[in-house]
Amino acid sequence: MIDIANLYDKHIDNLFAFGSKFTNDRELIKDCIHDVFVKFYAKRSSMDAVANIESYLYISLRNRINDEYRRIIRICDQEITDKTMHEIAEADEFRRERMERQQMLSNTIERYFDKLSPRQRQIINLYYIEELKYDDICQIMGINYQSVRNLMHRSISRLREYATKTAVAI
Repeated sequence: MIDIANLYDKHIDNLFAFGSKFTNDRELIKDCIHDVFVKFYAKRSSMDAVANIESYLYISLRNRINDEYRRIIRICDQEITDKTMHEIAEADEFRRERMERQQMLSNTIERYFDKLSPRQRQIINLYYIEELKYDDICQIMGINYQSVRNLMHRSISRLREYATKTAVAI
């Protein structure tokens, strides 16, 4: 009986490299390799008769990748019907509305951000946009750790205050 776990460990890297010659889609290669081993496991009782297991794995992987591409092409070649055109139009409308909402939200946040002091804008930018830690912000801004924490707290509080005022006004 063939030890599939050892076979997998022994050949996974080479199979992945082999699959990379056919496609750059890493996830597709991984899925196809796993499919090959699942099929191998399902037919393990008859695999003892295979003379060269390594060749079998490579050929099976190549065939599996080709099958996936044929499936993808079939999906892309489906006839476009009125129903699919309607679905596409609805999806486009949904995306357009979502983009408008995001733009409105972005504009609102930008207005709030403009009301902050330059140091408050700097700390918000360093922490949330640049994704720096407080220790790094201390060095950049030339202030101690507790001052960074206090400034961040005041900045967030000010943003919440602006948001609350705007929400009440609407």
